[in-house]
Amino acid sequence: MRLSDFDYDLPNELIAQFPVKERDGSKLLFLDKEDSSCKHYKFSNLPQLLNRGDLLVLNDTRVVNARLMGKRARLDGKIEILIIDKLENDTYSCLVRPARKFKDGTRLIFGGGELEAEVVGAEGDFKRIRFYSEDDVLTAIEKAGQVPLPPYIKRAPEKEDEDRYQTVYSSKKGAVAAPTAGLHFTRALLSEIAKRGIEIAYITLHVGYATFKPVTEDDISNHKMHREYFEITEESALRINSARADNRRIVAVGTTCCRALESAAVIQETTCSVRAIKEWTDLFIRPGYSFKIVDGMITNFHFPRTTLLMLVSALCGRDNLIKAYHEAVEKKYRFYSYGDAMLIL
Repeated sequence: MRLSDFDYDLPNELIAQFPVKERDGSKLLFLDKEDSSCKHYKFSNLPQLLNRGDLLVLNDTRVVNARLMGKRARLDGKIEILIIDKLENDTYSCLVRPARKFKDGTRLIFGGGELEAEVVGAEGDFKRIRFYSEDDVLTAIEKAGQVPLPPYIKRAPEKEDEDRYQTVYSSKKGAVAAPTAGLHFTRALLSEIAKRGIEIAYITLHVGYATFKPVTEDDISNHKMHREYFEITEESALRINSARADNRRIVAVGTTCCRALESAAVIQETTCSVRAIKEWTDLFIRPGYSFKIVDGMITNFHFPRTTLLMLVSALCGRDNLIKAYHEAVEKKYRFYSYGDAMLIL
């Protein structure tokens, strides 16, 4: 398929700049992938749209304050970095701006000197930067850094973002972007879901550069995904495999959960299961992909021409998805990270 197959028109005013007042007060578009119908609800209606016995899989990653503003040692002028991946020995792979100021050996200062760093190499689009602090380095990064709001949110982070750009169940630090489909859940909603006999399992995928790396190849099959780290525990694998064995629906909350589940799939003759695993994935799910584990998905609305849009298209069909997006635009849904959601079943 061509990159242009995943284009659509979106008015700028529909790009959400702030979260809604209540997490579960966002809109929810329910797309039936069998008959292509779209119905419209509030996210708080989700428990009524799921069946008893369904398994919801949520990503419990926690966003770190991965955007750092600082300066070069003994020099004026601002520099900015976005931490992407942890490598080794307090060394991280980072996107940097302006790139010309990040030569090997350059010393960097953040947070008034509580966190320092040195550029130790380059790797493709990224710089390898080693951090130093009297405190634990990750703790120092959290203190010196900012919430890494995506660039289409045209404002500086505010105090509210420290809470609202995390899911209420986030626990394992490591993401540089939020698993946004999970931002709509409240603790009360999760409790209601459980009371209705809908099971919940947690896995971890630390959202990284793969989430927002642009697709530049016209033939999308030539696109290479950046890897992301994920974990599935023995307990969660047991819940997922039990649901598969009982023919109960598995609903991934977000594209991140979907990629992790499909990356962990094990095919044995006529059955599919997942394994407990700690691994990196560069799985690129696009139309034509045959899903092994995931039956449905909760997801936000995604940018045109992105791997996220391609993944969702693979689940529900490209034509169904574009039709649903056009309807969402017509009904003035809010798009992207702080926007509204879709349920696909």
